Amino acid sequence: MKLIHAGDVVKIPEGCSVKIDRRIVTVDGPRGQLRKSFKHLQCELTLFKKSIDIKVQLPQQESCCMRANHLLSHQQYVHWCPAGLQVQDEICLRSFPININIINDNTHVEVHNFLGEKFVRRVNLLPGVTCKPTGNKDEIM
Repeated sequence: MKLIHAGDVVKIPEGCSVKIDRRIVTVDGPRGQLRKSFKHLQCELTLFKKSIDIKVQLPQQESCCMRANHLLSHQQYVHWCPAGLQVQDEICLRSFPININIINDNTHVEVHNFLGEKFVRRVNLLPGVTCKPTGNKDEIM
């Protein structure tokens, strides 16, 4: 039997505001703003007061998987925008010994010897983002 349409609903928590403009979703929360474009997906997004409705017409197997992925993205955005996010990374040294220097009051990162390259990669972190060592070997937060 062929599916005619498939859909899901994402609930919006208190303290979050969501805008949808031509499949570009913007989530505003107390910790900042997240924006993502879903123009590559063929789906219909409808914004209600406390929920987002995602619908796909005549879905194939690929469209059903895409809908599930789309739903998961929205749930993560709505969850992490008010709560904030803290990421902890571990530097994996297999063949090349990678060196990382945190400079300029924890707002810039320099990566030395990445994949054996001779030049230094410099990363300027976004405003409000800081980087610091955790104390464990080869781990930053």
